[in-house]
Amino acid sequence: MSVRAQALERLETVLPVVAEQAARVDKTAAFPEETIKALRTAGLMGLITPAAHGGMGGSPTDAAVLVERIARECGSSAMVACMHWSGAAVIAAFGSPEVNREIAAGRHLSTLAFSEAGSRSHFWAPVSTATAAGDDVVLDATKSWATSARNATAYVWSSKPMAAEGFSTIWLVEQNRPGLSVPAPFDGLGLRGNDSAPVTAKGVRIPKKNMLGEDGKGFDVMMGVVLPAFQIMNAACSIGLSEAALARAAAHLTSTSFAHMGGSPLSDLPTVRAYLAKAKVKADMARTHWEDTLAAIDGGRADTMLRVLEVKAAAAETALEVTAICMRVCGGAAFSKAVAVEPRFRDAQAGSVMGPTSDVLYDFIGKATLGLPLFG
Repeated sequence: MSVRAQALERLETVLPVVAEQAARVDKTAAFPEETIKALRTAGLMGLITPAAHGGMGGSPTDAAVLVERIARECGSSAMVACMHWSGAAVIAAFGSPEVNREIAAGRHLSTLAFSEAGSRSHFWAPVSTATAAGDDVVLDATKSWATSARNATAYVWSSKPMAAEGFSTIWLVEQNRPGLSVPAPFDGLGLRGNDSAPVTAKGVRIPKKNMLGEDGKGFDVMMGVVLPAFQIMNAACSIGLSEAALARAAAHLTSTSFAHMGGSPLSDLPTVRAYLAKAKVKADMARTHWEDTLAAIDGGRADTMLRVLEVKAAAAETALEVTAICMRVCGGAAFSKAVAVEPRFRDAQAGSVMGPTSDVLYDFIGKATLGLPLFG
């Protein structure tokens, strides 16, 4: 049995837990701890950690398939998983055996800390600093958003290089380091349980050995490891949310009727069916594009980077449209929690504005189409 098949089989024990807590997570903005516990119990925290360190030895494409399925039940849980496996991909490539073993054992929850107040969604260009201090490094930064900010074990963190040329250097920064603080808890429109919040570092000391990759080579890590993993998993969140909204809209339309029209269901209205059909076509197009991107990565195709750049924007913008249509066809009832379209509509708003935003990606895609360099 392939790693992906094994992981999907294990995920079946996790999904009921994810679904059971979803409404509470959304209502109270509680971190989806039960999801993490269930993933740990199922041995899935180390899905993409090398087998040599006790992990399953899977790939980011395997993780993306799981994220999509989780997103159908709980957007917050899916985003936390997305960030964990994105961080774990970097640690698998550059981290120590000890940290990889902690991930494989389910004792380490990872996340990314790239976005900064000074460079906003231009994640590749941190303005935060790393200063050598003997065998240590001193970090100073104002990170604008980090998912799982208060709950992660450690951040995969970017800074300006210490001494080398280049855009950035990547570090592993433990969440409990003195000088790290999370100024305020998350209280957002959607993805309310993902604990996404600013993180501030003031004179935070970490060992130099916590460097992930080489000084000044952070851009290569971002482009070669982080971007493909994050893009396909973030897109998976949007696709899962679209699927969930469509399923719940269809259930409402077929189970709700007009009493004054002899009990005719809402689904009898041609206009409603036409709108739903449009949403379904859009969702299927985004899914096909996403699946082709996974195939491009797995097959090492020549168009892989273009597909990676496209996939998040395509899925995020589609989710905005699909969930809005689902709200529309369900009418006033969609504003209640009972129909369960409204949480997916709110969760879907995040994808297009998470760095790299859709607009930034459109610029990259346009440059690639014109044969221009993406940066510079």
